[in-house]
Amino acid sequence: MAADVSLFSIFMDGVFIRNFLLIQFLGLCSFVGVTKDTKSAAGMSGAVIFVMTMASVVSFLLYTFVLVPLDLMFLKLISFIVVIAALVQLVEFVVRKNLPSLYHSLGIYLPLITTNCAVLGAVLLNVMSEYSFIQSVVFGFSAGLGYTIVMLMMSGIRERVTLMNVPSAMKGLPHAFLIASMLAMAFVNYFKVIPL
Repeated sequence: MAADVSLFSIFMDGVFIRNFLLIQFLGLCSFVGVTKDTKSAAGMSGAVIFVMTMASVVSFLLYTFVLVPLDLMFLKLISFIVVIAALVQLVEFVVRKNLPSLYHSLGIYLPLITTNCAVLGAVLLNVMSEYSFIQSVVFGFSAGLGYTIVMLMMSGIRERVTLMNVPSAMKGLPHAFLIASMLAMAFVNYFKVIPL
């Protein structure tokens, strides 16, 4: 077990050091697709925080108390995907019922959280790092928070860039990836010098 790792280190690791969007490049579909509008980015980020945290909780319990005792660890990937899909269905139902405008602005990206490799990556990293229950929850939440910070930064930048005169060859996806690469360089260069 990773009992000697402090919760603060795990939190910083999830938010900054192993940021799923800028350091590990997981979940880029929603990152590029939803960050044109800050409201949509905030809604997607809230959904991802909930799904990552709850998936960490449920997957830890499933892995520790079902898969390991029954020697079915080879089913962890499939079982984690089923857990994530069920949680996304729950989020989709709640958002559609209570926030229909957000549901329509997110479009296809909300159900795509099921296949968002950042969510699955957080759950698998919990198992590979042999985190305890509390450590798994902290890492799941902090990874979702790191996702949220980057999504809001990117959406803020992209909204401001619409006021600029960008060459037509750079508009859209190329410009989004240029902004993302500059953010990634800032994260890597700033946080690699901080010892935890």
